[in-house]
Amino acid sequence: MTFKAYRINKTEQGIEAGFTQMDIDELTEGDVVIQVQYSCINYKDALAATGTAPILRTYPLNGGVDLAGIVHTSTHADYKPGDVVLVNGQGLSETVDGGYAEFARVNAKDIITIPDGMDAYTAMAVGTAGFTTALAYERMEKMGQSPDMGPIVVTGATGGVGSFAVDLFASKGFEVIAVTGKQDQHDYLKALGASSFLGREDTAAEKTPLAKAQWGGAVDSVGGDTLTWLTQTTRPWGNIASIGLASSFKLNTTVMPFILRGVSILGINSIEMSQQWRQQVWNRVGNDLKFNHLDKIVQKTIEFDDLPDAFDAFIKSKVTGRVVVKVA
Repeated sequence: MTFKAYRINKTEQGIEAGFTQMDIDELTEGDVVIQVQYSCINYKDALAATGTAPILRTYPLNGGVDLAGIVHTSTHADYKPGDVVLVNGQGLSETVDGGYAEFARVNAKDIITIPDGMDAYTAMAVGTAGFTTALAYERMEKMGQSPDMGPIVVTGATGGVGSFAVDLFASKGFEVIAVTGKQDQHDYLKALGASSFLGREDTAAEKTPLAKAQWGGAVDSVGGDTLTWLTQTTRPWGNIASIGLASSFKLNTTVMPFILRGVSILGINSIEMSQQWRQQVWNRVGNDLKFNHLDKIVQKTIEFDDLPDAFDAFIKSKVTGRVVVKVA
């Protein structure tokens, strides 16, 4: 049986990506074969498919760091044909074939049972972006973050993670300040729960180790000078969830915010974590961390054939919210 896959390869000319026909035996090893119904596009997927950044650690691989669908065959006792499951992270489109294919073969230890009240589409509407946001919330929650500590700053607010962060923290009673360079998207962010806005020009790092403490905490997907500025301006005992590096992977700071104000930077790694913890967070996404405005955050659902034309907008920062890919 052959099926369609969007495969990424590295040649002497550079990164090449496109549709091809494959057989299940050609997929990377695993004990469960999933018929993929939906995937989605993350910034990381666009980087990999366009060759803008070296995301894949081995070539060739099918793209897509997320997938959801139905178990087709299984040699593992925990899963049987017909089970509705998802996989996010766990090396998809880095070391093993990802979700941009009509079939995927994965290890049972990497599979998550879709929580009650969710289906394959909803799981991919949330995807890694929403899951990572929920993980950030849980870690900040465990560190004592609460609304009375002050507002939460969300950088890159119109992106997938940013949109989910605005939605989730606002729904939990936090005042949310959205940082975005897209003034035409203020109404969108207000609808998600943002109460006020800062422009990118407002987040320039100060020349002193500490500046006026203004924020209770932050969710940052930008990195670089923006993250430096957040460390300088977060209130005592505030937490900053560091999720991305859209601006830069460098951080130029001092120990002053950490030893004089007790500020914490919480690194959020949604790729490598135990299955038990991953299932726990997904269960919360289906329950007390459910996103209230998923219909607004998902801006578009595209057909599998339209996938190659969708990446460029992500690289050029022209995408708001989430894009779901209908694979089946």
